[in-house]
Amino acid sequence: MSTLLTFPGQGAQRAGMLHALPDHPVVAKTLDAASEVLGRDIRMLDTAQALASTVSVQLCLLAAGVATARVLIDGGAGVDAVAGLSIGAFPAAVIAGVLRYEEAVRLVALRGKLMEDAYPHGYGMTAILGLDQSALERIVAMVHGEQTPVYLANLNAPAQFVIAGEAGAMARVGELAMAAGAQAARPVAIAVPSHCALLAPQAAALARAFADVAPARPKLRYFSASAARQLRDPARIVEDLAANMAMPVRWHDTMQLARETGMRLAVEMPPGNVLTRLAASEFEVAVACADTRIDSVLILAARYGG
Repeated sequence: MSTLLTFPGQGAQRAGMLHALPDHPVVAKTLDAASEVLGRDIRMLDTAQALASTVSVQLCLLAAGVATARVLIDGGAGVDAVAGLSIGAFPAAVIAGVLRYEEAVRLVALRGKLMEDAYPHGYGMTAILGLDQSALERIVAMVHGEQTPVYLANLNAPAQFVIAGEAGAMARVGELAMAAGAQAARPVAIAVPSHCALLAPQAAALARAFADVAPARPKLRYFSASAARQLRDPARIVEDLAANMAMPVRWHDTMQLARETGMRLAVEMPPGNVLTRLAASEFEVAVACADTRIDSVLILAARYGG
């Protein structure tokens, strides 16, 4: 088989994203299971108002990714591998069989709260497009300081990066990047400074919450976007899941690795399509479930599976 499922991170969320999922018993069962763990209906978390909360965003992305992947598998799609960007690593781990879904719901709710409580305002992430990595790294180093922390956080493509940090510092990096020839500097819909050292204490707290989790060996290839490698040891995957909020995302390297190990079809779980655009140059076919009928995705999966 040569089908990779990709799971998007924060920034991909859309109002109504859970209500736009396929009308399928598997979806209802998945949402109901999350609601039982949370003690409230997860379907109420996908409003525009609710999605202002990092906790709601991460829970909705988890549920949407797991539910849609389960629909595809229930429909006979042969899946060989998974990869998730940031919070997307959690639904990827569930589908790979490493975590139980109910465990993931509990952990993701805590993850979002830790991040949101640490940085309720004044911090976030900004995409920098059209500048090479070395030039951007020099600008970030020039701006970064104790009072103006800013970091290179996501390496999504050769000239597509995301920085994280304090709002003023990010704005200054954006100005300097544009002056250096960048095509754009755009704030991302993420209210916390993910994938940098600012979240190291929160990553450590999440790691402690994994203490009572008994992970299983992955049944599918599990590609870590933090390590840019395939992970097989359940303990190593758990360590990676806990730490990824404070680690840079090496998405481009991860997708190159997936291609080099035989992946040919990349299918992005809803509600995003950015990962599909990034995958277009690496895979024979890349599709987003948010933009493609499920039956069409199943046809593609049948063609590339086996």
